[in-house]
Formats: sequence, C-alpha cells, structure tokens
Amino acid sequence: MSASDLAIVAALIFIWATLSARLERFDVTAPITFVVAGLLLTHGPLAPLAIAPSHAEVKALAEVTLVLVLFSDASRVGLRDLRTDMGLCVRLLVIGLPLTIGLGTVLALAMVGGITPWLALLVGAALAPTDAALGAGMMVNRAVPVRIRRLINVESGLNDGIATPFVLIALAGAQPSGHAGGIGPGAAAAELALGVAIGVAVGGVGGYLVKVASDHGWVAGSFAGSAVLALAVCAYACAVALHGNGFIAAFTGGLAYRAAGGQRGERLVPFVEETSALVSLLVWLAFGAVMVVPAFESLTWPDVAYAVLSLTLIRMVPVAVALAGARLGRTTVAFIGWFGPRGLASVVFALLALEELGQGAAGPAIAVISLTVLLSVVAHGVTADPLARRYGPSMTRALVPGDDPGIPPPPERRLIRRAS
Repeated sequence: MSASDLAIVAALIFIWATLSARLERFDVTAPITFVVAGLLLTHGPLAPLAIAPSHAEVKALAEVTLVLVLFSDASRVGLRDLRTDMGLCVRLLVIGLPLTIGLGTVLALAMVGGITPWLALLVGAALAPTDAALGAGMMVNRAVPVRIRRLINVESGLNDGIATPFVLIALAGAQPSGHAGGIGPGAAAAELALGVAIGVAVGGVGGYLVKVASDHGWVAGSFAGSAVLALAVCAYACAVALHGNGFIAAFTGGLAYRAAGGQRGERLVPFVEETSALVSLLVWLAFGAVMVVPAFESLTWPDVAYAVLSLTLIRMVPVAVALAGARLGRTTVAFIGWFGPRGLASVVFALLALEELGQGAAGPAIAVISLTVLLSVVAHGVTADPLARRYGPSMTRALVPGDDPGIPPPPERRLIRRAS
C-alpha cells in the first residue's frame, strides 16, 4: 500500500468515526459506507486516486480479521450465562446451521451456472454464517425482547466458527488437480483436528494465566487488552506453524480462554473486539474495491434468484425447522429467520476463495456470495429499525410468562451502535 493509499484510508476511517452516530440515524451503516467508498475509489469518479489493494494484501487482511472475529466472538460465550436459552442456541447451531448449509449447497448446484459440487459447498457454507452487526438498529432496540436479541447475537457469534471447516474443506476440494498448494479433504480434516487441539491448549493456558495475573494484580491496565489480542494471534500462528488450521485454533482458543479465564478474562475481550471492528472496516473497503464490480459483470438472473433465496427461504426454512415446538410464535420465528444477515464472515470466506482459487476458477461462486452480501447489507440495514419497532412489542406479548427472565443485554458487538 502506497503512502497516498494509506492517507486516503485513514481519512475515511476518521470521517466515519466522527460522523458515525449521525449517519446511523439514517440507517447508513459502516458496511454500507465502506463498500460504497471502495467502489467509488476503484471504479467511480474517484478512481484516479488509484486505490488498488493487491491480492496478497487482501488475503492477509481477511485472515487477520477472521482470526480476531472468531476469537472475540467465541470468548464472549459463557455456558453459565446461556443456560436459560441453551436449548434454543443448540437448535439453531446444531439443526438450523447444517440444514442451511445443505439447502444452500443443493440449490447452488441446481441454480448457479458453471459451478462444481465443491464450489456449491463453498457457496452454501460461506453464506450460512450470520452477522448481527448488520442489523444494528434491531440489536439495540429495547422494543425487541432481550431473549430474542441475545439468541440472534449468540447464534451470530458462534456460527462463523462452525461454518469455517466446511468452507476450508470446500476450498481444498476445489483446488485444481495437481495444484502445488492444494490439499485433499482428508488432509484438511486432519488440519482441523490439530487446530482444535492447539486452540484449546493455547486458549486454556492463556485464560488461566490471565485469571491468575488479574487475581494477584500483576496486569497493568494499559496492556491488559493487548495480552488477549496477542493470545488470539498466538493461537492462530501456533496452529499454522505446526500445520494445523489457524482459524479453528482461533475459534476454539476463544472458547477455551473464556472457560479458563471466566469473568475476569471476559473483561479484557473488548480490546480485541475494538481492534477487529477497525480491521473489519478495511475488509468492507476491500470488498467494495475488488468484488462488487466483478460480481455484476458476470451476473445472471439465476444468480439474483439464488441471492434472494439465500436471504429468505434458505435461511428461514431451516430456522423454522430448528425452532419447531419452541413456543416462540410464528412472528418471532419469522423475525429470527429474517435477521440472519450475511456479512463479514461471508466476505472473508469469499476473499480467501479469490486468493486460493483465483477469479477464473471461483468466479461464479464469488459472484453469488458477493451479490448476496451486498443485498443483505442494504436490506437488513434498512429494515432493522422499522421491523423492530413494528414487531418487537407483539413478540413481547407472545412470549410465555416467565420466558424472558431478565437476561442481561447482549454485549455490544463490532459495528453495533449504542442505544440512544
């Protein structure tokens, strides 16, 4: 990145940071802002400014972002805090998520032209994770029951990590025959297992040490957050160095850190979340710069149809199946099904596919993923506040007495604004 590129990117972040609250009142979210900025800086009237991120830079940025997001999301999950709604979380993650991946894969294979079974799996898995941050207006709206907001937030925090193995196996299977850097699905599965072991070890030991250091007052306040940030990177780097999967190590490392560090460890997580929020802005900028125009250049009507189905039927039917018999009411189930925005994780997976497979091999899959994310950024950003105001009170009345036991609000996630 040149000095002029750095100056432009820094100025964009500064402008967004100073005007973000004002813009968000008009549902102009960070993803919308930076996607448009990336598009204008590369294909619009500002293109002469020559922002042109290389594939190597984009890949490094995507990897760092995914590592921080996976670790911070996982480290926010405390099993004791979730015991009231553990059954609903398990339903969405164990039943709903696999059904979403399976249905998305089957329909991608049937509808998207020029796609192989491995690329269909890539599309289905990359578009399965949700990003609650794109529904920021809903997530901070007190009209929506705390229980529902928490459920959507926890699902969003965990499904990134659960979907990651499917994406990585799909990328391994889609590698051209004889590709020097390619590995088979069996080797990819072995890397996943090693990543789990390394993540548990690094995160567990790190969480325990953080807890002990905090109890004895050994941690300086100015460096406490940096310790957790370094632990996330360490889990990833150790796994990569030992030929394990770094992304799975980051996710399981976050889970192990939370389990071993407890509440004291959780207090240090916001530093990692703030860092991932900053880096994610650059990912949205890269998305607008390198992925939006190619997606529209190869766009077909079946691609558009699939993108719409991905945000509706492919998401909402599995959610309805997963929550059947949960006594949440049709409105609530439909509300949860709709607020499954496709965001940062899907973008990162597409960027990894672009680097690993190239535009020629993965073009159809990347185009569908890009279009779906773009539609989601707009649709969920625009509908978050209106739907929360309209249906929030009715969902509160529909809950069975005692079903909303005053669960504390979900932690503020990346790119989610504060309630006014």
